[in-house]
Amino acid sequence: MTFLIISGGADVSVGSVIGFTATGYSLSAVGVELDTIAAVVTDGTRLRRQAMTSRIVVIPTRRAHSNHAEVARSIGVDIIAGRYAEGMRLPGDAELTAMFEVSRPVLRESVKTLVAKGLLSTKARVGTVVRERGAWNMFDADVLAWHLDAGIDKRFLGDLAEIRLAVEPRAAALAAARRTEADIVELRRSIERMRQEASDSVGFADGDLALHVAVANASGNLFMRSIGHVIEAALRASFLLSAPVEAQDRETVLLWHQRIVDAIADGDAEMAATAMIEVIHNGMERHERSPEVQATGEAPKQEATRQDATRQES
Repeated sequence: MTFLIISGGADVSVGSVIGFTATGYSLSAVGVELDTIAAVVTDGTRLRRQAMTSRIVVIPTRRAHSNHAEVARSIGVDIIAGRYAEGMRLPGDAELTAMFEVSRPVLRESVKTLVAKGLLSTKARVGTVVRERGAWNMFDADVLAWHLDAGIDKRFLGDLAEIRLAVEPRAAALAAARRTEADIVELRRSIERMRQEASDSVGFADGDLALHVAVANASGNLFMRSIGHVIEAALRASFLLSAPVEAQDRETVLLWHQRIVDAIADGDAEMAATAMIEVIHNGMERHERSPEVQATGEAPKQEATRQDATRQES
């Protein structure tokens, strides 16, 4: 199994997304055979500038469907990766339109999108400025996806795990009280798919995601259903970085997922919550063992150099 990892300085393409999930993302682009990746990239849209992606794991996410969405995504990834630091002014319209080969209206629409997501602010006689990280809308589907594009560090994974621990165990407990027969069927279908697929396969990841989404749906709480974007981002990151390929890891993952399903089917809210907590902690432990996860606060040397140079120029 070969995963797509983009290194710094590479000239890359964004390929067509295959295998959409209910929330609009692709898990099928997470890990596929090398010749499939090549075909996806060949079928993609060539970026209009040389990428400066961090030398850390990058997870393919959904493709932008318009010029302004593509530009917004590119700038958003640059902001999240630290290429445009907090408080820094973006280049002027003339430079950006030339960089992306788009019109001013397209660029302005892209900036409006990023302002709405909390990444940028615009002020008269000041320009377009990157906002502090605390202002970013981390529940926005695009902002989450861009984090995965920019590269994952331990802080991001830790924050994802904490929000999952705050929500998913309670969702599992509610599901045990409110589940329908249709919910139980979906949960069992999902765990069965995980059992049938190889641990590092797309099918295993799809089954894992489907199970967690089914738990949220079975909770009957609309807010918990809406948090599916966060769950998906966490699972996609977990799958690429630390798929349970070792026999013991696989057995543990399947055991505790099965316990979630059984507890919900039996109406055992306490056990459902306990099993969900164990599943999340198990994923965190595998992340800690993964050599692919960048330590919090590290920055690729080329990006740090660019930031320092920009500050000196300003």
